[in-house]
Amino acid sequence: MPSKTRTLTHKQTIQILTAFGIALSLLFLAYFQQHPNFFAVGGTFQAYLVKLGILAPCLFILIQIVQVVYPVIPGGLTCVLGHVVFGPFLGFIYNTVGIFIGSLISFMLARKYGAQFAKTFVSDDTYNKYIPYLDKGKYFERFLAAAFILPGFPDDFLCMVAGLGKMSLRKFTAIFLLAKPVTLYIYTVLTYQGFQLVGQVLQS
Repeated sequence: MPSKTRTLTHKQTIQILTAFGIALSLLFLAYFQQHPNFFAVGGTFQAYLVKLGILAPCLFILIQIVQVVYPVIPGGLTCVLGHVVFGPFLGFIYNTVGIFIGSLISFMLARKYGAQFAKTFVSDDTYNKYIPYLDKGKYFERFLAAAFILPGFPDDFLCMVAGLGKMSLRKFTAIFLLAKPVTLYIYTVLTYQGFQLVGQVLQS
């Protein structure tokens, strides 16, 4: 009973932080639409980051790691921020490194702490929906690769699901590196263009 109570408390905490993160994201989007040049390459925000030197990409990568393990900020938003602030190439590198490290951490935490840990981050319905895939052997590997490629899947949680199964860390790493980076770049660019389109519509 105590562990169940702790799980519910953790879920409630994550829900509150997620709501807070979404609110901050909406504020960021509103500010971005009103001041697009502030975050652009060569803009005020990037000039500030230049002063931080190597600390700037390190902090950004840390943010990406945290939002994978403890997803309170929509990942698409941080990816777009990296794309805008650091430019398409460096933004892609920093996004990939941060999300990769965060995914490995999620995988290993689930392996160490088990199902109770994974349940903390999702609803019972979501947990019960994806856990049965672990019993399908090689099919789960293909499913995980497809989930990394296609939109609409809870990638962060599926990293934990993989950690709960028999998949080796090496195989998980290979699936991630083969499936995730290219689609991450494509979705980041499409999301950024979507933000721009919405901004143009709102300003017209």
